[in-house]
Amino acid sequence: MKALVLEEKGKLSLRDFDIPATLGPRDLRIKTHTVGICGSDVHYYTHGKIGHFVVTEPMVLGHEAAGTVVEVGSEVTTLKPGDRVCMEPGIPDLNSRASKLGLYNVDPAVTFWATPPVHGCLTPEVIHPAAFTYKLPGSVSFAEGAMVEPFAIGMQAALRARIQPGDIAVVTGAGPIGMMVALAALSGGCAKVIVSDLAQPKLDIIGAYDGIETVNIRDTPLAEAIAEATGGWGADVVFECSGTAPAILSMHQLARPGGAIVLVGMPVDPVPVDIVGLQAKELRIETVFRYANVYDRAIALMSSGKVDLKPLISATLPFAEAIAGFDRAVEARPSDVKLQIRMPD
Repeated sequence: MKALVLEEKGKLSLRDFDIPATLGPRDLRIKTHTVGICGSDVHYYTHGKIGHFVVTEPMVLGHEAAGTVVEVGSEVTTLKPGDRVCMEPGIPDLNSRASKLGLYNVDPAVTFWATPPVHGCLTPEVIHPAAFTYKLPGSVSFAEGAMVEPFAIGMQAALRARIQPGDIAVVTGAGPIGMMVALAALSGGCAKVIVSDLAQPKLDIIGAYDGIETVNIRDTPLAEAIAEATGGWGADVVFECSGTAPAILSMHQLARPGGAIVLVGMPVDPVPVDIVGLQAKELRIETVFRYANVYDRAIALMSSGKVDLKPLISATLPFAEAIAGFDRAVEARPSDVKLQIRMPD
């Protein structure tokens, strides 16, 4: 069956590619319908690696997916053929110490789609554990189902922040994940979320949501904008989603005394941190790596209508144009948030 294959750094192909897999008693065979293009997919395409994860042989890309169950294992009782589902792409060792603590996202043994050497889901069908597959309500489309994965990162960040009703939050970076974090923070109880970036088209997109204000740091120093918005007190929570050194170095300036900083963006290289600046305000630091135990909550918020991710889907391309879709993602058009691939019927 054809798949989108990263042959090596900078080279993609659509070709027949078999991924050996056997349907186990607790597994599902799923026909993929919609797959999102993630920044990590693009990074593997352009750099051939992320940190110590290096592409050394051809690998199928894609990990944000929704589809339809076509076959179930003998012990599966929660899902059936014909069910519309989305899939959580990380599969931990459920017997590991991390999993038993509820921290399966940091299980050293986790296998994650499109993370070398594990193949992704930009292929007509996948086999996946039922335990990490979630039925989509009728009100949630396949396209929205494929958005659950990135939104789950926002959910994880909001939970780590320990938001209190009425909090004011700042999100530095209006990329796809920054937008997801902003929406999750609002749904988690923030009265207002202020999002900063340099790209005005992205700020216009996220700023269209009620409860979100934007600051273009090309025109306005962010610290001044936050001071004005909070009467000089500072934000209750700062979500750092840019992964850039200047933002990380100055993030303590945005937070109120005793506030929280949640590190979501991942710098490519080590960056400096103002430890004294953090200590002087006794700021709480939290970190985020993917997500755990949030898919059900994310789907519930989307199904209820309290979170609408449809405006963040910039374009959907047919599978035959998947390579062009990745090249468009590499361009990083300011008006693009999420590009998706529609798999063949």
